[in-house]
Amino acid sequence: MKKIVVIGGNGQLGNCIRKIAPDFELDYEFTFTDSQNLDITDEDQVNTFFTEYKPDYCINASAYTAVDLAETEKEKAFAVNADGVGYLAQACKNTDTILIHVSTDYVFDGETNLCYSEDDFTNPVGIYGESKLKGEELAVEMNPKTVILRTSWLYSEFNKNFVKTMLNLFSQKEELGIVSDQFGQPTNANDLAEAIMMIIENQQKKYGVFHFSNYPETTWFEFAKKIAEFSGSKIKLNQLSTEQYPTPAKRPKRSTMCLDKIEEIYKIEPKHWENSLEECVEILQSNK
Repeated sequence: MKKIVVIGGNGQLGNCIRKIAPDFELDYEFTFTDSQNLDITDEDQVNTFFTEYKPDYCINASAYTAVDLAETEKEKAFAVNADGVGYLAQACKNTDTILIHVSTDYVFDGETNLCYSEDDFTNPVGIYGESKLKGEELAVEMNPKTVILRTSWLYSEFNKNFVKTMLNLFSQKEELGIVSDQFGQPTNANDLAEAIMMIIENQQKKYGVFHFSNYPETTWFEFAKKIAEFSGSKIKLNQLSTEQYPTPAKRPKRSTMCLDKIEEIYKIEPKHWENSLEECVEILQSNK
């Protein structure tokens, strides 16, 4: 039986993997860690864990994701998103472990009207994106057996995210302003979890960078409108420009990613974001 360790097991993606793990329990033994029992910024801890456990696969679902806070906590962001990834990758190489590392669309500056391919020039506009890009570079440098999955606008029924924040605000307010000039692709973390397991199950491994999200592109405003529609909310939503909603960290204007590569190589067909969103909202509504 092959061993899979999930770093960041209590995060959004970690919980989504945990949810489907029983479907794979005949072939894989899952171990879920969090920062309490494995601090990836501690190189000795990481090395000790991997030497003892010797996993076949490591899914790094952990990250420092506070985009705005990262502007004033640069050291902390880089410790988790860069240094920690480097330690994991080196430990994976030492134990012949395949690393699946989750990254972000924020490695791009968003100054294009086209979708980004995996080979396009990266140019992050904030500390969060910079730290995630450094993590990508260290992962590939330290361990050739690395699959990097860039994803975007992640949400699920777990933890804090845009969908849950909107549903909460809809119940408290009569109207809300949402940015309408930033484009990207919402991604249900459950779909990402399934994609990761499809990669693990694929016998013809191809390493390197891949993009995965739901499709097609949309704006935060249109995303919020659909959340309102699917939840039956009558809230009034107003369009805001990026200039009208200033944040400490700059966001890419259009970070839409091309999804052809993962579909061609791993035969993974991304779902339409509206369909995946509707499923998530139904789960959240039923959990009330």
